[in-house]
Amino acid sequence: MRSTSSKLSGLWQRGCEFLGTEYALLGGAMTWVSERNLVSAISNAGGFGVIATGAMAPDMLREEIQATQKLTTKPFGVNLITMHPQLDELIQVCADEKVTHVVLAGGLPPRTAIEQLKGHVIKVICFAPALVLAKKLVRMGVDALVIEGMEAGGHIGPVSTSVLAQEILPHITEVPVFVAGGIGRGEAIISYLEQGAAGCQLGTRFVCATECVAHPNFKKSFIRANARDATLSAQIDSRFPVIPVRAIANQATKDFMNLQREVIQKVDQGQLDMKDAQLEIEHFWAGALRRAAMEGDLETGSLMAGQSVGMVTCEQSTKEILAELIQQCEATLNERYQSPAHEVKVA
Repeated sequence: MRSTSSKLSGLWQRGCEFLGTEYALLGGAMTWVSERNLVSAISNAGGFGVIATGAMAPDMLREEIQATQKLTTKPFGVNLITMHPQLDELIQVCADEKVTHVVLAGGLPPRTAIEQLKGHVIKVICFAPALVLAKKLVRMGVDALVIEGMEAGGHIGPVSTSVLAQEILPHITEVPVFVAGGIGRGEAIISYLEQGAAGCQLGTRFVCATECVAHPNFKKSFIRANARDATLSAQIDSRFPVIPVRAIANQATKDFMNLQREVIQKVDQGQLDMKDAQLEIEHFWAGALRRAAMEGDLETGSLMAGQSVGMVTCEQSTKEILAELIQQCEATLNERYQSPAHEVKVA
């Protein structure tokens, strides 16, 4: 691992100290993808890997944590979905296995979950999609926040990363705040650090890491894609809400639109009730991410990716990806603080 300049070290010192890492860069927790191999590779390279629990049962999570610990002695975290029916048991597994950081995702976490984690001396990280919720989470006792903009892949909110950063960073100073969504280069990392972020989180950038177990077809789809290819799942009728998901457009994207039209027509003709119609729409994507990421089905699978996918141009080792990001960070700082061309002259 390369050392960083004193300027960069100072900018993300708070984040590095919180995570216990050389670089204040988290790997976004991506279901099926953020498992032992990629997580340990990110941590070993100086970042902070995060296991994506998804729908794992407690025994599966225990196995995954133990397998990751065999691959790295560096800090890593676990992402838990707040709606998981066995959330309490999953928290206990994290405590038993001496996990240091837990990321609670998928909605506002119950206060009991935060208290349970803190009772086990586990640092709690939560997502804050708005300033009012960021303040609420701080009052609830979380140790750090992630603000993720709509440029990110997978399930997202309605606000861009740049707007969230301006809305939240100036007002939340009690805890470290990490910025995520659409980040693919070091220049962007520096911009958020200079706004007050403690660090950044990247997901899409790591899908094409050599250590990532995603199917070769899945990786190739990322390498071929442009930013505009990562689109949002569209909602046709407000009576049938669709949870926004950003993914690379494919045949499944078109099929989903057609399904909505067919279902809506059946409801309007009295052939289907509203509840069954909503379930049919929601079930369309069941298993679709696994089909794409693990089986390589690029037609009917869900190619969840952030808009930074356009900056993924080849398969690299995790170490190379992080080294490239750090080099870009350093180059930006060197140009900004050492080049005479960037000095402000007062007449």
